[in-house]
Amino acid sequence: MSAGETAYDRVNDYGSIKIGLASPHDIRSWSFGEVKKPETINYRTYRPERDGLFCERIFGPEKDWECACGKYRGMKYKGMICDRCGVKVTHSRVRRKRMGHIELAAPVVHIWF
Repeated sequence: MSAGETAYDRVNDYGSIKIGLASPHDIRSWSFGEVKKPETINYRTYRPERDGLFCERIFGPEKDWECACGKYRGMKYKGMICDRCGVKVTHSRVRRKRMGHIELAAPVVHIWF
């Protein structure tokens, strides 16, 4: 990098790219937990269902620096995992990056590949 150049300036500077299928072991290693229920949001509380498709324990908190039950709030608890709800106190934007997995009885091939 030259003087004044950052890594963001080099975003299009690459020699090649390789795309491949992820193995089941890779997918489980990227996963933050298993999705066990098909439910998404509780219609009474408007909160994500535990172990569902929007679970805060798996995908991260809905609100910045707050666990699901509200026991831990604020940056002073950064990185702490709540003993009641199991949610890690962190930014809510981690929900965009985290993955979960679903255990199936037999391997299934995705039709797009």
